[in-house]
Amino acid sequence: MTKIADFLIIGGGIAGLSAGARLARHGRVVVLEAEDAPGYHSSGRSVTFSHFGIGGATVRALTAASRAFFLDPPPGFDELCKTVPALFIANEAMVPALDELECITRGLSDAVERLDEAAAAHYCPALCWAPDAVVAAFVDRAGLRLEPHALLQGFARAIKAGGGEVMTGARVASIGPRWRVATESGEIYEAPILVNAAGAWADRVADMAGVQPLGLTPLRRTIIVFDPPAEMDVRGWPFVKTAADYMYMLPDSGRLLASPVDENPDDPCDAQPDEYNMAVAAHRVTEFTTLEVRRITHKWAGLRTFSADRVPVAGFAPDADGFFWLAGQGGYGLQTAPAMAEIAEALATGGGWPQHLAAAGVTPEQIRPERLFL
Repeated sequence: MTKIADFLIIGGGIAGLSAGARLARHGRVVVLEAEDAPGYHSSGRSVTFSHFGIGGATVRALTAASRAFFLDPPPGFDELCKTVPALFIANEAMVPALDELECITRGLSDAVERLDEAAAAHYCPALCWAPDAVVAAFVDRAGLRLEPHALLQGFARAIKAGGGEVMTGARVASIGPRWRVATESGEIYEAPILVNAAGAWADRVADMAGVQPLGLTPLRRTIIVFDPPAEMDVRGWPFVKTAADYMYMLPDSGRLLASPVDENPDDPCDAQPDEYNMAVAAHRVTEFTTLEVRRITHKWAGLRTFSADRVPVAGFAPDADGFFWLAGQGGYGLQTAPAMAEIAEALATGGGWPQHLAAAGVTPEQIRPERLFL
């Protein structure tokens, strides 16, 4: 028996679920997630800190436009965030990048302050302030530590409240005309609009559907977790990131997690960390702080999938009626999800472009897939 939907979404990560929650206002939504739980891959492995230290102008505008949703979520959502300062640091070579980032951040946040050594130590006493380590810093006190599972569950509840379904263990086996989708277990689904929110697998889904791929690039990111010194209580520490993409660190349940901000090309897969990048992460922590990484207590990796211009993609494929791209969220899928969901709703239903995004300088031309085929 074929199950009919108005919107059939492949991918139950943050992109697919957030868009599905908005589209559920316009018709029946069915989300097909290959794994046994939503958000198994990148969405569930993200550090989930919302800040303005990544992405270009469009991504930063999407990040800013999503903050109101996190701070004041709609009914059906649990608490979605906590305010945690974002501390950006630089060695001598990174000072120009720090200056530029501070200028950009001041245009988006009214909680930015340049810090001297003593003030920076107030936020993170383990910083190594020395000519070959930290020489400059600023803080944005309005950073947000997001709750990814609360986000995923809230969006899933909204889909179900709208009469839709989130199907887990529903790995796609084939995609046919009129967007007739068969899963490996034999279920058949059909919808006039097929939303490709498959993350690192999005180009493979396009191939299955006979649609020209976007040329997306999955890049592996490594995270390690380690214990701070016994006498240090790190629970109130900020998110700490170098001005250049070199190292970041964040407290997590009394421990510290860190990344070398690596971007290693990989095939779509259940990403695993490698020993080399784990060692690099540990070494970079010691470059900028007085901490020692004596033992790695936990580690993981995730895939961050980018379009060629590193801007997320949403919109109907130019070569296939009803095939809707929602991909390329890179490392900012969670922090831009509310804004991207509004965009997906507008473009998939023919609704008006969100006024607050237009005011922020975000246009449909910056987001639609056509830009990648010029």
